[in-house]
Amino acid sequence: MKVMKYMGLTFLTVLVIGLLIPEKIVIPVKGATANDWHHNTFWCGPWGKSGVHKGIDIFGKKHTAVVASVSGVVLYSGELKRGGKVVALLGPKWRLHYFAHLESYSVSAGDYVAVSELIGSLGDTGNAAGKQPHVHYSILSLLPYPWLMTAQSQGWKKMFFLNPDEKLR
Repeated sequence: MKVMKYMGLTFLTVLVIGLLIPEKIVIPVKGATANDWHHNTFWCGPWGKSGVHKGIDIFGKKHTAVVASVSGVVLYSGELKRGGKVVALLGPKWRLHYFAHLESYSVSAGDYVAVSELIGSLGDTGNAAGKQPHVHYSILSLLPYPWLMTAQSQGWKKMFFLNPDEKLR
């Protein structure tokens, strides 16, 4: 019984600490400005096999540095069919920052990265092959925000996906 109570308190402490860490966020493409993405593409549909676009695409020249938008721990770096070369970073507030279509990545699972630290370069991998180089950037909250849910297509998922455009501007 004491072990369960201790585990519960430990979990709660870790959860609260994760929520209290300040979230300093930067545009993840070196030298990019708010003019380098379309502000209305978050939750735009129909959008290919995913139905709706759950992030924004930040455009630039191939090989441009992609940096960590927040400080955190790399949970995954590798290749996915649609995302191509990707990096998933767990940052403050229990938010997963997802970077897709990279030409290359320079981090591995378990690495700690500071905000603005190099994580890869801009590309057109995955289902972006042959398109203008960009990084697909999504922010996924591991804790739901039920008030963000809508009646739109896949609107229930909006309680987990945050609009990067609002965070970066």
